[in-house]
Amino acid sequence: MRHLIEPLDLTTDEFEFIFRLADDIILDPSKYLDRAKGKLLASLFFEPSTRTRLSFETAMLRIGGGVIGFSDSKVTSTTKGETLIDTIKTVENYADICAMRHFKEGAATLASKVSTKMPIINAGDGGHFHPTQTLADLLTIRHHKGSFSNLNIGFCGDLKFGRTIHSLVRALNRYEDVNFTFISPKELKMPDQFKSFLKSYDETDSLTDALPDLDILYMSRVQQERFVSSDEYERLKDFYILTPEKLKRSKDDMCILHPMPRVNEISVEVDKDPRACYFEQMKFGMYGRMALILFLLELV
Repeated sequence: MRHLIEPLDLTTDEFEFIFRLADDIILDPSKYLDRAKGKLLASLFFEPSTRTRLSFETAMLRIGGGVIGFSDSKVTSTTKGETLIDTIKTVENYADICAMRHFKEGAATLASKVSTKMPIINAGDGGHFHPTQTLADLLTIRHHKGSFSNLNIGFCGDLKFGRTIHSLVRALNRYEDVNFTFISPKELKMPDQFKSFLKSYDETDSLTDALPDLDILYMSRVQQERFVSSDEYERLKDFYILTPEKLKRSKDDMCILHPMPRVNEISVEVDKDPRACYFEQMKFGMYGRMALILFLLELV
């Protein structure tokens, strides 16, 4: 039995297998309509979610499985003091696989250590990792760029708490000739623990200066829920706003990604730009999760 807690839990060969499986699902989804018949996904969301939760649940339904779970921990026995360990040991009696989002870093790791019958997929744990968003990101980049090598990838916004960014950087660092450009105010810089292993990276606080050299721009919102001080959040929330005017400095084939939700960091006018790939990114996320569930349940 395998769990997916962080991107490096899968080898590059296993990622490639999942990519090709996703390709086949996109090509002929009818082949997979009943592949997970009789299987149940536990969708355990202790923290709010739109895209990740709906994507997981849609993915399971589209391959013939069923879904149980919750989208608000307030309706569960955790409000009575039940521990995460007891929740997982209970749920594994009902479900075959679990997608879990939790506000505490390390919660998914803990769940994986106590689950003996049910693979755990980390759907985001605090500011730590979000490996299935990485899967969506990689599928989108692969679709538009053909490979992951020889790219200059800019990450802009909240790099301190951005679990999607932490995950994607770890995954992309395994490929050849990838340079990372980290764009943030000093208060939201990429943590050292996520830079120490990188082969090549630059840091700047200027999005305008970085744009001309980028092949991929990965925007992120400043996450209000991670701030203790509301004043600090208000000061930083609109530090970067991508506009059509700024995009005039970018390459014609640059891809703009965003894990969503968006607040103000990408102008809605940018949505019309052919380089805006963030809504397409969501659909790749669904196909990637379909393939991942089949892979972890050993149904392929």
